[in-house]
Amino acid sequence: MSQYTSQQVHLKSRPAGMPSHEHFELVTTELTPPKPGEVLVQNLYMSVDPYMRGRMREEAVYATAYAVGEVMYGGAVGEVIESNAPGLQAGDIVLNQAAWQDRFVASSEAVTKLDPFDSDQLSLYLGTLGMPGLTAYVGLFKFGEPKPGETVFVSAASGAVGANVCQLAKLKGCRVIGSVGSDAKATWLKDECGVDEVINYKTCGDLSAALAAAAPEGIDVYFENVGGDHLQAALNSMNPYGRIAACGMIASYNNAQPAPGPNNLMLIVGKKIRINGFIVSDHADWREAFLADMVPWIQQGKIKSQETVVEGIDNAVDAFLALFSGDNFGKMVVKLG
Repeated sequence: MSQYTSQQVHLKSRPAGMPSHEHFELVTTELTPPKPGEVLVQNLYMSVDPYMRGRMREEAVYATAYAVGEVMYGGAVGEVIESNAPGLQAGDIVLNQAAWQDRFVASSEAVTKLDPFDSDQLSLYLGTLGMPGLTAYVGLFKFGEPKPGETVFVSAASGAVGANVCQLAKLKGCRVIGSVGSDAKATWLKDECGVDEVINYKTCGDLSAALAAAAPEGIDVYFENVGGDHLQAALNSMNPYGRIAACGMIASYNNAQPAPGPNNLMLIVGKKIRINGFIVSDHADWREAFLADMVPWIQQGKIKSQETVVEGIDNAVDAFLALFSGDNFGKMVVKLG
């Protein structure tokens, strides 16, 4: 196979509910050699993330919709294998937004050269040191504003964003309660990440009652990743002047029709709760401070990461679909190189 041959995953059609393989197509494409100012990149790892489901809708919310019949995109880490651009050479490791393909040609301005602190952990730049980690950092510190001694509740607490939120809140001196979908995830959060209480929402019965039992003095900050019953439970347990950092609501991403919302929204008024929705792409100015904090914390063992790694571009769709069944543990990445 030529070095200018790329395997790509295209969006074949827009899913109305839960996506399936019929909505995607694996395509082999011939690339043109890099022109002046361009590079040829072999992707080593690509990210699959829940937000990508929103981009499959014609009325995309998070960002521009994926085009039907064209390659999708997202975060990836690759190696330059041919350069026709100053400042980049073969062997350089680059962060890019050209996921869902194993090779691509792009302007040098479309990639960011990395100086990884650990070449054996390149996938961290798609997780803890990438978009999910920055999302956790910005959402918790800018919008959650946790104070030492406060109680923080995190939904999807073992996920790529949630696990970082839990650990950042612990570093801030907070009591942390997480919600997960398996006992194995709960054990990891408690034993490895120091989370104080973990609720398995699949087995706890009444989530509002379980959260009230775990937080008898209420919660002060809720990091919202799920929506639905989790938001209802959080509002019930929220203390006056509580803060909600609304990052995502994965429970409703695949609904063909809108589901009924929480029936206790009036508590927002009575408890004077502040809710901030946010998109991390609006907060690139936080990245320098984020990396300055996170790299040493990782090196010191204060921030731990869990990954699920799937091999091969032909398994990328399976990896993406697993995000919605809870089969992933931590950050889901696809190894391409």
